Amino acid sequence: MDDISDTLDARGLLCPLPVLKARKRLRSLPDGGVLRLIADDPAAVVDVPHFCAEARHALLSQEESDGAQTYLIRKGG
Repeated sequence: MDDISDTLDARGLLCPLPVLKARKRLRSLPDGGVLRLIADDPAAVVDVPHFCAEARHALLSQEESDGAQTYLIRKGG
């Protein structure tokens, strides 16, 4: 398992806030750092992978449990 550098709990936030907050949090991580993003916005299923592709971050995993999605995002450099 990749070492998690930081966790962002974005439950209760609606699009585009989970992605905007993830972008800000990723800026503070070193290249290669891994952010765990937890979101319950249904749009995040589309928004997070698109954000990762556009920003050249690696989406390591995407899981759903208990009504929330958990994403592991490795900061690109």
